[in-house]
Amino acid sequence: MEHGKGAGLSITALDKKRKHVGKNTMSTTEEKHNYTYIVRCKDGTYYTGWTNNLEKRMKAHNEGRGGAKYTRSRRPVVLVYYEESETPEEAMSREWHIKQMSRSRKEELIRNFQPDSIQKP
Repeated sequence: MEHGKGAGLSITALDKKRKHVGKNTMSTTEEKHNYTYIVRCKDGTYYTGWTNNLEKRMKAHNEGRGGAKYTRSRRPVVLVYYEESETPEEAMSREWHIKQMSRSRKEELIRNFQPDSIQKP
């Protein structure tokens, strides 16, 4: 899938990955996931945030309830990048670092994103 302008990500691959549980691993209901993500807004701007439930957060952004104030007037938003972190603190730190990046650096991050392999900061 191309991840350039106009392309968005489905979290289906992420869902499939989380539902695959081996014999000696904990179930997905017990696992805690923390994500740093970037969405492209309708006006072409980017919003970076973090969450522990990516699907629920994307729904909140696009429904205009519970999402960030910034994205409410810029819907719909499209998920274009995400990373998984082990702790909320790591996800928040990565969010801060991404927010410090220039637009061109964020676009490079998005272009190089491989959704089948969740990246750790």
